[in-house]
Amino acid sequence: MRASIVIRTLNEAEHLNDLLKMIEQQVTQGVDVETVLIDSGSTDGTVEIAQAHGARVTTITKAEFSFGRSLNRGCDFSTGDFLVLISGHCVPVDEHWLQNLCQPLIDGTVDYTYGRQIGDDDSNYSERRIFAKYFPEASNVPQEGFFCNNANSAVTRTAWEKFQFDEELTGLEDMELAKRMVATGLKVGYVADATVFHHHQESWRQVRRRFEREALALRQIMPEVQLSRLDVVRFFAASVWGDMRSARRNGIRTTSLMDMIRYRWNQFSGSYKGNHEHKVLSQSAKERFFYPQVTKEADQDEWLKPVRRTSPYESQQSKG
Repeated sequence: MRASIVIRTLNEAEHLNDLLKMIEQQVTQGVDVETVLIDSGSTDGTVEIAQAHGARVTTITKAEFSFGRSLNRGCDFSTGDFLVLISGHCVPVDEHWLQNLCQPLIDGTVDYTYGRQIGDDDSNYSERRIFAKYFPEASNVPQEGFFCNNANSAVTRTAWEKFQFDEELTGLEDMELAKRMVATGLKVGYVADATVFHHHQESWRQVRRRFEREALALRQIMPEVQLSRLDVVRFFAASVWGDMRSARRNGIRTTSLMDMIRYRWNQFSGSYKGNHEHKVLSQSAKERFFYPQVTKEADQDEWLKPVRRTSPYESQQSKG
């Protein structure tokens, strides 16, 4: 039984070494592991780092690149029974990440899993609260619905070969694949014990563009969802207030109020730009995907307190 860890990269040298080191430290039970890199033109030593750790490397040109096409190429290049998908700027929290993520696939409980994502004190606190909303403390295997996230996920080769990722979407290729799988009776599961630190280091323009392209993709996956200007104002105000309140409760001083405001503005202005052309409105779906609702339990999550990810070369990852 083999798990192929497929890492999609473009200039990921800053965190890739730590990611590969943590992969080498994984403890598995009868699961062979290979690491595959699908690179789209890195110039910062990303490929050389991967090769130094023994990863198999393949490439895709920038002209060919889409999120779905890149993953399809990487999966096709791999040889595993299970395809473990992780971003080059994510780092597992501990040595049990891989086994925990793959176990529901091994057991046959589900066909597609995704794990928890958290940030540390280098992350914008607003984004850490987004992680807390979508990636809670409790697992849900199998879950209802088709939410999924390929920054930290695993799928059986059988399911991937049957469905494959949509190569035309501007993002959310994970949700689109999961939607098609669920429609045929396959199942998706959330594994809270398969946790990674997710590091985003983006300019404000990149933050806005990320939310814009995801909203563009969501229009195709869920065309009933529409975000109005009034929604943007309401959600922006509620999210900034929630960020301030949570930061004060958890003793956070690493993200300024201005940076919270700027993050949330770029989040919702980008989402509006990508979404606003739709005419049909589903209030419940809109609330689910855009409203900055974080449960009381999530706002008291240990991972929302000050935390610094340590290097895997120094010690085992922090437990919060």
